[in-house]
Amino acid sequence: MSKPGSLNKKEYEQELIRLQVELVKLQEWVKSRKLRVIVIFEGRDASGKGGTIKRITQPLNPRICRVAALPIPTEREKTQWYFQRYVAHFPAGGEIVLLDRSWYNRAGVENVMGYCSPEQYESFLQDCPIFEKLLIDSGIILIKYWFSVSHEEQERRFLKRNADPTRRWKLSPVDLEAREKWEEYSKAKDDMLEYTDTDISPWYIVEADIKKNARINCISHLLGLFEYEDLTPRPIDMEILTPKMEYQRTPYEKQRFVPDVSGTIGTLE
Repeated sequence: MSKPGSLNKKEYEQELIRLQVELVKLQEWVKSRKLRVIVIFEGRDASGKGGTIKRITQPLNPRICRVAALPIPTEREKTQWYFQRYVAHFPAGGEIVLLDRSWYNRAGVENVMGYCSPEQYESFLQDCPIFEKLLIDSGIILIKYWFSVSHEEQERRFLKRNADPTRRWKLSPVDLEAREKWEEYSKAKDDMLEYTDTDISPWYIVEADIKKNARINCISHLLGLFEYEDLTPRPIDMEILTPKMEYQRTPYEKQRFVPDVSGTIGTLE
């Protein structure tokens, strides 16, 4: 049953298709201008970041638009400059990188769960705006989204994940422990925004209790940040080719084909 205010399936799919066509136009424009674009997706667990990223990348060329979702740092990376491992994933000219979580891990999970020291956390809050200004001054286009979800909706999504064996892997021990730290995460978010929501590098908040609406709103906003041109290649005039049949193919019976089980679907007990 749809939530009040939620787009119905037909409205959602029609608008998503329209926006994905625009995303392809944006991709071609970014490529032609050799722009470097970084889009950060942050938010609480189960806030819908991954679903939105998936809808953005669906129609795009993975050589131009790629996702960086870094695992926990290795022992070696823990000894590096904090921002160093993220820099390795930055875009070259004509590329878009979507960061599924980012250096803001330090302001969120690392801070709340005690994975960094108070000194490291305070240093991050002071250094982050400077770091981002350096990126922007170098010509990188940096866009930051925070997906905001209510406690009740997050809990509903956690329970749904737990009931689905194909999605249960998304429930990490850290996620489960975070359920008990709602207020701590709220304070961490507010402190993060106070330091890092700047005029040069603002945060954009996405209301994410309704997934369909959040995806449409985020993609629409992202497109609206660019004055891109439609550089979509025109259809190619392709004649219908007729095989010459001069080459003798390998006989069918000598090839190893995957068994066709489609006819048995619905008949197996």
